[in-house]
Parts: sequence; C-alpha cells; structure tokens
Amino acid sequence: MSTTTGASPTSKEIVPIPAATVRFAGDSGDGMQLAGTQLTTTSALAGNDVATFPDYPAEIRAPRGTLAGVSGFQIHFASTDIFTPGDHLDALVAMNPAALKTNLADLRKGGILVVDEDAFNKKGLEKAGYEQNPLNDLALEEEYQLFKVPITTLTRGAVEDSGITSQKDADRCRNFLAMGLIFWLYGRSLEPTLRFIETKFKGKETIIKANTAALTTGRNYGETTDAFKSSYQVNKADLEPGHYRNIQGNTALAIGCVTAAKLSGKELFLGSYPITPASTILEELNKYKHFGVRTFQAEDEIAAVCSTIGAAFGGAMAMTTSSGPGIALKGEAIGLGMILELPMLIVNIQRGGPSTGLPTKTEQSDLFQCMYGRNGESPLPLIAPRSPSDCFYAAQEAWRIATKYMVPVMLLSDGYIANGSEPWKIPDVADLESFTIDHPPAAKEGDPPFMPYSRDENLARPWALPGTPGLMHRIGGLEKQDQTGNVSYDPQNHQNMIETRARKVAKVAESIPQQEVLGETSGDLLVLGWGGTYGACVTATRQAQERGLKVSHAHLRWISPFPSNLKSLLESFDKVLIPELNMGQLRTIIASEFLCDAIGLNKVQGKPFAVQEILDKIIEAVG
Repeated sequence: MSTTTGASPTSKEIVPIPAATVRFAGDSGDGMQLAGTQLTTTSALAGNDVATFPDYPAEIRAPRGTLAGVSGFQIHFASTDIFTPGDHLDALVAMNPAALKTNLADLRKGGILVVDEDAFNKKGLEKAGYEQNPLNDLALEEEYQLFKVPITTLTRGAVEDSGITSQKDADRCRNFLAMGLIFWLYGRSLEPTLRFIETKFKGKETIIKANTAALTTGRNYGETTDAFKSSYQVNKADLEPGHYRNIQGNTALAIGCVTAAKLSGKELFLGSYPITPASTILEELNKYKHFGVRTFQAEDEIAAVCSTIGAAFGGAMAMTTSSGPGIALKGEAIGLGMILELPMLIVNIQRGGPSTGLPTKTEQSDLFQCMYGRNGESPLPLIAPRSPSDCFYAAQEAWRIATKYMVPVMLLSDGYIANGSEPWKIPDVADLESFTIDHPPAAKEGDPPFMPYSRDENLARPWALPGTPGLMHRIGGLEKQDQTGNVSYDPQNHQNMIETRARKVAKVAESIPQQEVLGETSGDLLVLGWGGTYGACVTATRQAQERGLKVSHAHLRWISPFPSNLKSLLESFDKVLIPELNMGQLRTIIASEFLCDAIGLNKVQGKPFAVQEILDKIIEAVG
C-alpha cells in the first residue's frame, strides 16, 4: 500500500503481539545506530526482553548512498525470554535505495516496509545499482506492507521553526522522524528519547527544538495518516525481579574487570592499542579513573601487551585488549607472559579475517590462534562468554583463574557479543564473592633463599612484588631453572618445565564447573556450541525439543581446559553437532581431543547464525 498525507485522525486498531523485530537501515551518516539504541532503551524501560545486533560499515565514511556505506541496527523485543536479535524482520526502515537493496531479503513476507520515498531519486537509485525505481514495482506492494513516506520533506517542514538554517542540518533530523513513526507503530513512549535529546544536546537549544519537532512529527504522522490502520503492542516480559539496565558486551566486560579488581583488592591496568571491535573497552574503562583504573593507549600492539606484562609484574590486575590482527602482533609477548607465569587477562574480540578481513563483522575464527598461535609449547586457559551480560561474569572468572594458577588467561569474545546488547540484572555487590591474593612477605634474616619458581598445590609460583626485601629474582623469556628461575639450557629441565606449565593449565579443570546441559544428558543429538552462537543454539534446541526430538544443548564456557565431564557427555549421544562461525575449528579440537566425529555447521559471512539455520541442521542430523 502507498501512504497518503491525510492529516485527519483515524480510529487505529491496537494489535497485541508477543514480539517484534525491527531494523533501521540507512547511510552511515543517517543516525541509524542512534535510532536503534533509542528504540532499545525505550523497549527495555517498557519491560520487554530485548536483544540487538548493530551492523556497521567497515569504511569510516563510505560514499553516501552506496551499498558499502549502509549502516543498520536490529532490535528484537518481546514479552517472553529471547536469546537472539531475531531471524527475520517484522519491520524494516530503509532511508535510501542502498539500504533497501542490502536489507530487503531479511524482511519476512507481509512485513512492514517503511521507506523515505524522497531518497529514491535518480542519483540515489544509480548509486544503489537500480535501473528502475523499485517503489514502482507492484510485486513489492504485493509481498510487503509498503509505506512510502516522504521522510525528508516531512523533516524539513517539521524543523522550519526551530532555527535550523541549512538544509543539510535539517536533514540530520530524519532519523528522529523515523524514530517517532516506529515508536508510534509499536506503542513506545517518546519520553525516554525526549530526555535523551535534552541531555545529549544540552546548551544547543536549536538542535533540541529541531530533533524534538522531528520526533513528535513522526509520531503524529503515524497517528493521523490514513495509511497506517493499526499499531502494535508488545507487553512486558516476565523477568526476574530486580534492577536492570540494557548493556553491551564490551561495556559489561569492562565493568566486570573493574569489579574483579575491587573484589581482589587490586588496581586495574589496561594496556591497549585501538582496534575494531575491541576499542570500546578502552573507551569504557577510561570512565573509571575514580576507581583507580589506569588506561594506557600504546603506540602499537606490542607496546600495549608489554606494558601489561610490566603492570602484572608490578602487582596490578593487568589486561590487554585487541582483535585477531592485534593478537597476532602480541604473540611473542603473550608467550613471555606465559613463561614468566604472571597473571594477566588477554582479551580477543574476534572479527572477520584473515588479515584485516571484515573489521566490523563478527566471526569465531581466532580459536586456533588463541589455542596454538604462539611459538613453542605455550598452553593458556581460554574462556569464552556466551552473551553480552555474561561478559561481566566471565571477566571475573578469568581473573580468579589467572591469580589462582599464576597464568595469563585468554578471554575470547566476538563482535556480535561486543556490540550486541540485552537486559542485565544488576547484581548486589554483597552477592559477589571476593577473593584474596597473597604475595610472599619480605624475607627475614636466616630464611632460606627465595625460590621464585617453587609451586603450591595448584602448581602456581609465588607472585613476588618487586622491591620486596629478599625476594629479588631473575625474569625474562629464556627458559627457567626449576625452583630458582635462573636461566637454564639443561634438556631435562626444559622438558620438566614444559610439562609442568602444561599440567598447570590442565589442572584448571578442577576449578571450573562441570558442563551443564539443556535437556537430557543422553539422546540422539547434542548441539555443542561456544561463544556468541549461544542464543541461536539454545533457541533452535528448544524448538527441536518442542517437536519431540531427542536433542540437547551444551554450551562451552571453558575451551582450555575442557570441563572434566565433557568426554562422557559426548559419548552419551549418538551424534554431535557443532555450529561455528568459522570453518570448523572447535570441531577439529574436539576430534583431536576426544576422537569425536562431530557434524559441522559452518558459516563465515560476517553474520550470526539464524535460529532456522541451526534448526534445519538439527532436523537433518536427526533424520
């Protein structure tokens, strides 16, 4: 259907629905991320469960109107528990032809399609590669609920009295008009966004007035035009009582690290070099200087990790953040941290590769790199959070293991988790378990010589702080003599130290939980996942179980070492399916470790799994 510009109020039907998936898409300068974030915040405040998926272009500013410059933000909000940002869109807002072309395939048949018809001019169509205007195609109106809205014209009219003098500045308010229309369509309140406008643009009265006018005009357009016959209402979700905030994965990880530092009585140090999609951790931690957090933006990746090693040696909770290309550069120094046996956190927020690959797209292809990507025998513990809010707890667990076993721990997240968001129930500080870190005291007269590589029951060496009287010892990357830490080229000592460090990492399995299972502990098929595939895996498994299939789901948190019951669990199922956003890296590790011939489901498109993709594979595997 096409819109009319009738302004008389009409009787609108309010249709209750359990959930909705909406995507804003437009040029990278159209404010689509802002529009999506505001819809997310408003939906969270309305009591819905939410999950989001921002999608950024790789170029800082691709040519306007081109396919490469399209930016999108998808939000799934519901009255029930949800774990993914949705497979198919119920509504798509396309601000230009390029946005329509790159996103239309994700809109379900019969879904709502809102386009800015003003942008479908000759120039815009040519940049998107259209020979004809797709809005004139009757098939588009037959397949979708098409609303051709003159968003640009309406926006310019709305801001005429605000004091905005240039057409360019007026057009910057188009996202707020689109927001207002979608807010009306799904019964969202304008109040949170009006407050945001007042705060964000404080002191800029002209901009406040213009954005407010655009937002309310969008809402009024939906209410008064004859084109929209219905709006939709998604009721509150039945969430566990408590205080919630909407949180992104990188934000949760940063807060989790600050919390871990406070719980352990340490000051947090971050040595980092900016890289997508890890940079927001550095930006977030910069906000916590009042908690004693120190951040160092180094000149390169090697300097960043070396500063982290120095901070760990000095007794701080030391961490470094990067993505695959940066982890490659850090490789030798990570090995130094391993042979020094110092507690550190090494955070890898994965993105598409190889090389610089797809900087703003998600992937899980750094698993081999983190497991094996160092020279020599250099095993490290590896933990992978499963969702944005889980990053808060994974950071604390990683630090506990690092200090208990005196070893660097790798935390492997990905762009989907890092940029995605969900409601996070803010924990009571009293419910978080503190832990004590002991440093050896100063030596007294008559004490035996200090042995920096003596070991406790966890095979951890003492964390001696520099400057402590009597605890002077040698450090460096050359092999250590057992106990003394002196440089040693003795073959048998080297064998012993290699095996001891490996046993220490394997011993971490004693301090991590047994692997949990969604469903029965035996059956026809086990879906084994890790990292950001959690939402799609658990949803697909539940849908398979509802069909009566004997399918269960296990999601790995620790990949090095594996939970001690994983072998028996794998042997209890006829088949194992491993969905991964790579070409089968966990499947290869599982095969080598347990001789398990698992079925692989592999995707490397820069996009997360759709639930239907995993469900289809489950049905195929079970037969």
